[in-house]
Amino acid sequence: MESEKTVSPSGSADLSRPGIWSRINQLLLLNSADAMRRSNADLDPVPPYRRTWRTHNYVMYWISDNFSPSGFRNAASLILIGLSWKDSLVCITVAQFIIGCVIVLNGVVGSTYHINFSIQSRASFGYYFSYLMIIMRMIVGIFWYGIQAYTGAECVQSIIYAIWPSFHNVPNTLPVSANITTQMMTAYVVYFILILPMHYVPMHHLKWLFTIKSITTPIVGFAIMGWVIHTVGVSNTSLWNQQTTLRGSKLAWTFLSGLYANIGTWSTLAVNVPDFTRYAVDNRAAYITAFVLPATGCLITFFGVVSAAGSNILYGQVLWDPLQLIDHWTTPGGRAAAFFCAFFFLISQIGVNIAANSISAANDLNCLFPRYINIRRGQLIVAFIGSWALTPWNILTGAPAFISFMSGYSVWLGPIAGILLSDFYLVHKQKYDVWELYNKDGIYRYNKFGTNWRAFVAFFVGWVPLLPGFIPTVNAAIKVSAGATHLYYLGYFYGTGAAALSYYILCRFWPATETMIERAVLPDMDVIQGHDGEYMEEGIEAALGEEYVVEGKKVMN
Repeated sequence: MESEKTVSPSGSADLSRPGIWSRINQLLLLNSADAMRRSNADLDPVPPYRRTWRTHNYVMYWISDNFSPSGFRNAASLILIGLSWKDSLVCITVAQFIIGCVIVLNGVVGSTYHINFSIQSRASFGYYFSYLMIIMRMIVGIFWYGIQAYTGAECVQSIIYAIWPSFHNVPNTLPVSANITTQMMTAYVVYFILILPMHYVPMHHLKWLFTIKSITTPIVGFAIMGWVIHTVGVSNTSLWNQQTTLRGSKLAWTFLSGLYANIGTWSTLAVNVPDFTRYAVDNRAAYITAFVLPATGCLITFFGVVSAAGSNILYGQVLWDPLQLIDHWTTPGGRAAAFFCAFFFLISQIGVNIAANSISAANDLNCLFPRYINIRRGQLIVAFIGSWALTPWNILTGAPAFISFMSGYSVWLGPIAGILLSDFYLVHKQKYDVWELYNKDGIYRYNKFGTNWRAFVAFFVGWVPLLPGFIPTVNAAIKVSAGATHLYYLGYFYGTGAAALSYYILCRFWPATETMIERAVLPDMDVIQGHDGEYMEEGIEAALGEEYVVEGKKVMN
């Protein structure tokens, strides 16, 4: 970078210190940033020494993700719209099995090429069109980070109630228009302070957090359910006799609606799961997802159903939130139990927010601004925007339409997942050139606009027909035909399938031949032979880390 020049009284030019903006730019610039490839160490393929996730780590991850306060609440919406607790269990289990299969299939991209979703999307959407998909995914991540932060604050509030019961009586000094009380704001600030340092933990080390969560939160779930059954009495039939109130086609479409809603809950992870599988030791490590996800989803839903039904018997109201349930434990022994339950729920909530939202959105920011933002900086940006700029307490209190809009985001995420799967398995036969994905003028640019028009068309085919059925979920005053509503209930199946099929057909008749390669170019095998070292620059060297051997040749960092 050139320094500014000043002219001395004698007329000679003197070199002076760089200007303030130049110094700020130099301070913010990442050491591993590579301007030519628009990449950095966190965006490059994960090097071997950071691939530490094995099968049991993914088992722990999915257990910890499902066993949370949000998991307890899953069955609430289904029972409230007329399904029995048994039908709710079946609905959630089937939904998580379906989405678990999608997650496994898309996760193979990460475990094979060790790249994240942001880089993967370039192969199918084109170098520049992929940025739109990345931004859409990032918005979802930041939004849900804020919502999950509010749930984390509820855990902190329950902890404070358990330690200091007088906290119940703290006067509220905030106006009603604030949509949050002094108690809750205090808990929210404490939660934010607690989670902030966790953003500094590298992703390949987070597996230990998920291990702790996967042990403690199931214990909490069993404890809460066991206490409810013991207190109410096993013989109390009202705990188990809730029945479905719907019949015929109404029951079928309501079941499909619940299926769609629960698939939508995981639709974001189905798209960006390579963000996590890129750290896998091998492809087989993440296959367990297809079993663990539905199994744990079914179990935690059962916990929630029993606890809610028991709360109705004990307190005269249905408490779908386990935190509200444990807040009723006011005896000295009950407060101690409430403290430990809320504490472990807090650990669970921190893990969920970091894994499902923070890291994913940070990866997207990393791809958008690779010279200045890595995963760590991206997580901090997501934390501040999601927690404070979005003010989730206002969203939860005063904007149910916006919640419905974000919950229905799978209208767009389904087609994205369908195109990614179709491209990887059907069009390119699992053969990508990983280094060309980092080349803005490479084979995955597709045209001068950096857009794969086939993906563009398939994306619109996948979501446009669903739009009429989606609109009433945001604005109930708008009425549409029953057919449009029913198609929306089939939204994820239609969106994913239609986009995948139309993309394959377009590529079959109008193939992008420049992207078809004879063999896959992997980061481990071809960094030298595939490109003769032309990509061995600072970013790649930082990603590889230590001495790296490729077919008898050494690459030194």
